[in-house]
Amino acid sequence: MNLHDLTAVPGSTRDAKRIGRGHGSGQGKTAGKGHKGQKARAGRGMRPGFEGGQMPLQRRIPKRGFRNIFGKEIVAVNVGALEKFENGSVVDAQALVNAGILKKCGDGVKVLSNGKLTKSLTVQAAAFSEAAKQKIEAAGGKAEVI
Repeated sequence: MNLHDLTAVPGSTRDAKRIGRGHGSGQGKTAGKGHKGQKARAGRGMRPGFEGGQMPLQRRIPKRGFRNIFGKEIVAVNVGALEKFENGSVVDAQALVNAGILKKCGDGVKVLSNGKLTKSLTVQAAAFSEAAKQKIEAAGGKAEVI
């Protein structure tokens, strides 16, 4: 088989609509644009969201709050959730996702102090609360900021 032997599957292609070529074509006279009006004119460009001069929806709806585009998405994990891991293992953001504790790690993980920890773990995270750091070290583990 060569490139010149290839053909389109029957029904997969259509002829182009020939607009403005007489009333027998079904797209004659007004060429499918109807009679007069803004959309019938040449170069009929209206930007998305334009509502004919009416106040557009995106301007009618009240605005509230502020979204910091430079803000970091830090995900919180409690010390009690770390009980899932084996004694002596290294726990980082990827390990938390693999264990099913987190869905995604965002821009970093912060460990909070809710719950009990009895296993000695090396926990690597973006941030720790003071109480969480104390609980990890009291259990014989290490809290490393990465």
